[in-house]
Order: sequence, then structure tokens, then C-alpha cells
Amino acid sequence: MKNVILYGDCRETLDGFLPNSARTCVTSPPYYGLRDYGKEDKQIGKEDTPEKYIENLVGIFRKVRDVLTDDGTLWLNIGDSYYNYITGKAYPKQTVSKTKQDLPDYTPKGSNKLEGLKEKDLIGIPWMLAFALRADGWYLRQDIIWHKPNPMPESVKDRCTKAHEYIFLLSKNKKYYYDHESIQEKAVGERWGGNKPINMDNTKDTNNQFSGLTRPRKMIYENRNKRSVWKVTNRPYKGSHFAVFPPELITPCILAGSEKNDIILDPFMGSGTTAMVAKSLGRYYLGCELHEQYEYLIHQRVPTALPLFQLDTLKENVKQMELFL
Repeated sequence: MKNVILYGDCRETLDGFLPNSARTCVTSPPYYGLRDYGKEDKQIGKEDTPEKYIENLVGIFRKVRDVLTDDGTLWLNIGDSYYNYITGKAYPKQTVSKTKQDLPDYTPKGSNKLEGLKEKDLIGIPWMLAFALRADGWYLRQDIIWHKPNPMPESVKDRCTKAHEYIFLLSKNKKYYYDHESIQEKAVGERWGGNKPINMDNTKDTNNQFSGLTRPRKMIYENRNKRSVWKVTNRPYKGSHFAVFPPELITPCILAGSEKNDIILDPFMGSGTTAMVAKSLGRYYLGCELHEQYEYLIHQRVPTALPLFQLDTLKENVKQMELFL
């Protein structure tokens, strides 16, 4: 199966994909406490506690791991939250950028304070999730900083304006596919490396005072291994989806984590950016999306995309399913 997006709760629809079929997963789940997408108990991010949110995501990425090939990887973008408390109602508030959309704001509420959190605490959602995934069997390989040159302004005077998010690189097994050459970046300036005899510059050492000594060798490189801080500008999307993945953020993940004709998985497809970038790079895609209203956005970005299918539809119509194998 390829180039298929299943409509519904990814905790169910991920079971519709063949095991060991996708080479890499690039995704950004809904952030904790940020929005109400109108799906009641099905949506991720609406949980009463951060711990329950993490628990749900760990379960989802356990299913993702089953869909990945043995050398597959997971590239996971996740933002953090600050904790505020109003008498009788606890609610975390996000510090991510906001754009207009047709969905109401939402903050999870509870009758008591969240245990272990003080007002104004940074909750630490990204690392909570990273450590939980590691404990669940994933190999936590790297934290990448997404540096945003154009962060949303914040009316805070007691801390810096937040201008970054995390991307975690995780792998299914110890050995995994990673094409470092495909995402090399231009080397900046020169670097010193290696050694050479100090009098190899054709000058005479008449006093033999530098005999046997060495000095650094000046080396110039055109490319270098990609660094772990990625400067990518936020680009608002004219559609109504709230949090759009910048294509420039997804591209190196797909290039490094897959080869042409591989399948790229995104269990939170949203407006279809992952599918769009995968297709542009000669890959196939698989995805899940809970919100049927985003189908028109996906077709705007991927005009050749098939309609969103419900898992039951594919299971019942074998002939139709064979078209995508």
C-alpha cells in the first residue's frame, strides 16, 4: 500500500498499514493543551495531564514502529508548554506560534493542580516524550534544534522569547538507514586539522630548532556534516490548518532517512506537507488524519492525492485496496 491517507484515529488506522513497509516516519503530533479539534476523546493533546498525553503518544509510536522497516527511523517534532493555574482549574498554556483557524481554543482543565508542577513552570514535554519513547524500546539518537528566525512575539518580561522547538531522531534498531551525504551543508570558512612537519613549507631550518615538531594543517572543505541546529523560517499557510510543517524542515529528514521510492509515514498528516515533500523527492507516502475537514487542504498541496479512506472501506473493498499495493 502506498500514497494512501486513512481518515480516523491513528490509534486504529495505523493497524491498516502493512508491517515493515515504511522506511521513515516524519511527523509532528498535536501539542499538549493547544487546541480543541472537535473530536472529543479521540484527539491527542486534550488529555487532563501531561503524563496521559505522553502515554497516548508512546502507544501511537509503538504502532508506528511496527510499520517501519527494521532499519527505519522516526523524526519527531514536538513543542513545549508552560503551566498556569487558576483557582480550581489547572491548564497548561502553549508558547508556540498561533495562527487564525476555524477551530476554537482549548486548554485541558482539571479540578486540581497538576502534581509536581508550579505556576509558570516549563513542563518539559519534549524530553518527557523522548525519554518515554527510549524506555519503550526506541533508540534516542539525537536532539535537533529547530531555530526559528521569526518567532511569534511574546508579552513576557521575565524570560527570553521562545524561538526554538525540538526534532528528535529515533531509530527502531541500533543499526539504521541514514544518508549523511544527502544533507551535507556548505562549509563555512576554513578549519584546521591533521598535522604536518613544521618545516614543510620549503623554508630552511638552519638551526634545526623545529626538527621533529609539527603544526596544524590548514584544510578547506566544500561541504561538511549537517549540524544539529536547523535554521528554518516559519511560513504561514493560507489554508486554515493551525500548525503547518515547513517543507524545509521535513526535507532533510526525508533525504537522510530514506531512498527514492521508499515510503514515508506521517500518522498526523494535517494539511499534507509530509506527503507533498515526499512526492517531490521521489518517495511515496502513507498517512493518517483524524479531521476530515483537512482533506481539501491535502488535495490543494497534493493534487494527485487519493480521497481519504476509512479503514473499514479499504478492508471491505479488496479490489479497491489492490490498486494501491
